[in-house]
Amino acid sequence: MNTIEEIKDLAIPLVENGGMFLVDVEIKTGGGQTEVWVYVDAEDRGVSLDECADISSELGIILEAHELFDRKYRLNVSSPGLSRPLVDIRQYRKSEGRVASVKYKSSGEYLKLKGVITGVSDDQVEVTDEDENETLIPFDDIVETKIIPVI
Repeated sequence: MNTIEEIKDLAIPLVENGGMFLVDVEIKTGGGQTEVWVYVDAEDRGVSLDECADISSELGIILEAHELFDRKYRLNVSSPGLSRPLVDIRQYRKSEGRVASVKYKSSGEYLKLKGVITGVSDDQVEVTDEDENETLIPFDDIVETKIIPVI
């Protein structure tokens, strides 16, 4: 098992106890420093700074006990934010009604669609473009989905 998978296994119970879910874990190295990024979200609400701090504190203790790193590292716990792509079906459900840009594969080529997420099932997302055309995209074909802020 690699370090990211170990961190996920340790973080999931903490995150779920707070009524949230784990979106992703990244390890970034550079400039002699290692940063561990843990992204969390909730299905029915936003994630507060206090919740992120609590998870960071608890997870930091657990990571130290498991000695996953042999040198100093920095732990960051955050909600994904708009700049990060959607990766979990629960994020798609939470984003129904929002405008998104979806890059996906279809018949061997890459396509990009901008529209409103109008439906989410267990295996696909429905996106309706500005001309009211509905497109069903299987999750397996999605390369990247990002929410577009509407001002």
